[in-house]
Amino acid sequence: MEQTADDATFIALSRQDPEQFTELFRRHAPHIQRYVVRRLGPDPADDIVAETFLQAFRQRDRYDQARPDARPWLYGIATNLIGHHRRSEIRQYRALARTGADPVTESFTDRVDNRISASTDSKPLAAALAAMSRDLRDTLLLTAWGELTYEEVATALGVPVGTVRSRLSRARAKLRKTLEDHHE
Repeated sequence: MEQTADDATFIALSRQDPEQFTELFRRHAPHIQRYVVRRLGPDPADDIVAETFLQAFRQRDRYDQARPDARPWLYGIATNLIGHHRRSEIRQYRALARTGADPVTESFTDRVDNRISASTDSKPLAAALAAMSRDLRDTLLLTAWGELTYEEVATALGVPVGTVRSRLSRARAKLRKTLEDHHE
């Protein structure tokens, strides 16, 4: 199979030849891994990523073949699994708020990470993330750390695009206020 085939093609092929599903893992696991590490830290990340792809594999018969890119679907599964680890996530943000130590290694950072988690803002940012509702936090982090479009976030969370826009607006406003208060 040619490497330029879309994700839906590999999912369809995997119904008859399960080995074809490995291409989906190869393409997306590093991105899902980075996202999960940012959300929960390195310890549970491997398990969450493995469980994400296991669930995706088990649900592949229900995948919407009209969607050539499986990223939103995979991020949605990962986000749901992260929800089960919410208490741990909140503890991590509170620890970050106290210490300022980001658990993600430098090799995983990129332009977006540097912009939203500069060292001087990491404590108040972490505190704001910990205090934010799950819906706002998931929407914000899928956009910022998952680098998904509004449409992809909507698909991942199973909500309309308008809901994503309003949640993102509210999340950004809360972050802006927290960071402005910190700088004063």
